[in-house]
Amino acid sequence: MKKAGRGMQYTKEIKGDRASVKIYCDSFNERIRIDGYSGNLDEVNEMINKAAQEAAAEKVIIKSQREHLHYFIENGYELEAYINGYFHGSDAYFLAKFLTVKRKMSTGWEKSNRILTEVQKLKPEDKYPLYSYSLQRADIDHAERLAGLYKRVFPVYPVPLQDAKYVRKSIESGTIFLFVEKSGEIISAASAEIDKCLRSAELTDCATLPAFRGGGLMKQLLNGLEEELVKQEFYCAYTIARSLSFGMNAAFRQLGYRYGGRLVNNCYIYDKMEDMNIWWKDLSAL
Repeated sequence: MKKAGRGMQYTKEIKGDRASVKIYCDSFNERIRIDGYSGNLDEVNEMINKAAQEAAAEKVIIKSQREHLHYFIENGYELEAYINGYFHGSDAYFLAKFLTVKRKMSTGWEKSNRILTEVQKLKPEDKYPLYSYSLQRADIDHAERLAGLYKRVFPVYPVPLQDAKYVRKSIESGTIFLFVEKSGEIISAASAEIDKCLRSAELTDCATLPAFRGGGLMKQLLNGLEEELVKQEFYCAYTIARSLSFGMNAAFRQLGYRYGGRLVNNCYIYDKMEDMNIWWKDLSAL
């Protein structure tokens, strides 16, 4: 079922006596995500529990450091995925606590497993010719047309990409958008959301109009984003892809990304709540 309306999404930092927590509050996807924490872990856990209750969240996600895995597992969290080198070269572990039974129950797990099995049989490829098309980097003047592309491709998306104001704000904050156009129309686009402190980047917002799929456009865009990230000295790249999309998972597999796990009922995308696969790549090896 499609998600109606658009809930609030924002980041806030909570400071306690002996700890602090950086929380991404996401009422649209009925979750909170802990993007950073420091200090006393018992106080960190208390602040997270209070924030989850206040937000009426169905799922809590923590990006945990390796040395804190046991603590969070002892406090009700489950390991879902990992990203190699996310924290300045150290691994990040995605831990989840499910606050409702429904949120924990995946309806597409078996199909996702079958897709993953087929994807893992694919071999990495070297080059992806783009025929006569060329990549362009977006600026704020392209926000309206990018939003139009996302509106046509995604009836529902975890963040409001169909809103030109949101796209413009993302570009202004440093997100790198690359796109391909034909006859003045943007037909494919993707972005890299960068974290300058951690030197890591999420490749995301991948969209291609149906008539132009299957021609290698997305792989070329992702390659272009990788090249830009390496120039800017970002060494960890990852993506969170729909587990039910053979094409997107195949694209990252063929680009040399490694599977890091699956986030159950992670967000509303396309037309329903879906599981998402994590893929990661060490750009320092390029």
